[in-house]
Amino acid sequence: MKQIEKLSENINYCAVDLGNLNELMGYSLIHPVNKRLIEGKVFLKDATNATGTEISFNSLPPHSEQPYFHIHRKNEETYLILKGFGFFQVDDDCFNIQEGSVIRVAPKGKRGICNSSDEIMIYMVVQSKENSLEEYTSADGERLPVEPKWR
Repeated sequence: MKQIEKLSENINYCAVDLGNLNELMGYSLIHPVNKRLIEGKVFLKDATNATGTEISFNSLPPHSEQPYFHIHRKNEETYLILKGFGFFQVDDDCFNIQEGSVIRVAPKGKRGICNSSDEIMIYMVVQSKENSLEEYTSADGERLPVEPKWR
């Protein structure tokens, strides 16, 4: 089983490396609810000490589907399809997805995903509390005069 590599850490950050995403199937975990082994999925909240989001990298083998539909109580999810193509369903709506597709689902949306391609589908999910984002993009940023150390 693959392990997340910690690159660097300090009081204001934590950097990790998952390795090549084509090798995502090397990660596995025991699902916290149904206690089943899940291969090709890795959560990053604990690994990065995140306090506002849960991010996961996920994979689906060719011609397979997530084995269940689900909802959340408080958190919305944003799915980013990084490789492959297939279908995504929210409630009664089913639509095509492919590399570059981004789907935001409200907590109560019944969601499921299917890989209909001949390759492993790789996707990322960002989970955060619905309506918790108060400031975003440049409204929450401030530019600082810092000299980059990579120069």
